Amino acid sequence: MSSKVLGAEDVPGLFSDGMTIGIGGWGSRRKPMALVRALVRSGVRGLTVVSFGGPDVGVLCATGQAKRVVFGFATLDSIAVEPHFAAARQAGGVDVVELDESLLVSGLRAAGRRLPFEVTRSGLGSDALAGNPQIRTVISPYDDGEELVAMPAIHLDLALVHLNRADEFGNAACLGPDPYFDDLFARAASRTVVSAEAVVSTAELTRDAHPSTLLLNRTMVDHVVELPRGAHFTSCLPDYERDEAFQREYAQAATSAPAWQQFRARYLDVDDDAYRANAGVGNA
Repeated sequence: MSSKVLGAEDVPGLFSDGMTIGIGGWGSRRKPMALVRALVRSGVRGLTVVSFGGPDVGVLCATGQAKRVVFGFATLDSIAVEPHFAAARQAGGVDVVELDESLLVSGLRAAGRRLPFEVTRSGLGSDALAGNPQIRTVISPYDDGEELVAMPAIHLDLALVHLNRADEFGNAACLGPDPYFDDLFARAASRTVVSAEAVVSTAELTRDAHPSTLLLNRTMVDHVVELPRGAHFTSCLPDYERDEAFQREYAQAATSAPAWQQFRARYLDVDDDAYRANAGVGNA
């Protein structure tokens, strides 16, 4: 097997204009923020971003790179509304497809299974369907004759996820309490990039991690990038909690154009070493 390890400096070259990019994590929890910053530095535009949204969505709206956002919610958890996403949406700067969480899961799962849609009861009688007329219903072919939702597959060009540990071949472990739906993003994507707090040997990965934590296997991953503190300022349990002070600084940057430009220059338009230095976080 060949190593899939990629240098952080090579990540921006993976992106191109008009991509549909799925981003793992949940709200302000275990978001692949170092990969998102690489996406910002790449300068690509016209993106469709699919996410259980947090600062990943907010950053890409604030930079103007997100043309369309497919989302179940957009929150910073301890700050209820993602302010940069809210500002872009209120200004009409981004197109949105607002789903409930279950419909988003069904769309990703259908894509991962190479099916055109997944049948579900989620969304029936709700604004999720009223606001998305492209989502159709079907009638069960069996005796019950029940009306069901046919949630179309959400195909991704690229998935970005961050996990605690990975080996060089793409096996990766989630050591925290919740895997969210990172495996569904990986399966729905043509290519997957996983960043990890540490890239370790396969022997170490399988020795120190219970088999149930091995969320991604090597068939689901195309590139592995070692990025310590790669989810900062979101949480990456058990390695670190969310940096609430930094998150408040990020939210404050939504209050004016100069505040955003200052935040961007200090934290986004720099490499990972400079980011960690400016943010006051080390590699541990």
